[in-house]
Amino acid sequence: MDTDTHGSESEITEEVIGAAFEVANVLGAGFLEKVYERALLRELEFRGLHARSQVSLPVRYKGHYVGEYVADLIVQDKVIVELKCVEQFANEHLAQCINYLKASGLHVALLLNFQRSKVAWKRVVFDL
Repeated sequence: MDTDTHGSESEITEEVIGAAFEVANVLGAGFLEKVYERALLRELEFRGLHARSQVSLPVRYKGHYVGEYVADLIVQDKVIVELKCVEQFANEHLAQCINYLKASGLHVALLLNFQRSKVAWKRVVFDL
């Protein structure tokens, strides 16, 4: 699939946020993160967006593999999506997104919180 079909990172994040609101409207609050992840994956597919789930991102130190992060979703090979079901975002959640961006070489992540009936979100941008 052509990853440029849905345009820029900003356009993709807008689409993902819309999809997240649709998932929240249909499912409501109270499920585990994995349920929202699977539903969001389906909703993105319905909207013609290519998304991969549980994507392993290798972490390197001075050229050597030292571990990995696993991102919840990567959409259009441009935007990382991290899902949470927490009372509120914490600094650790933002740090996690920044580390995913460092490991992947991507520049934009979306942090989504499905804890309440209205989805909370933060756009995280990282430039080297």
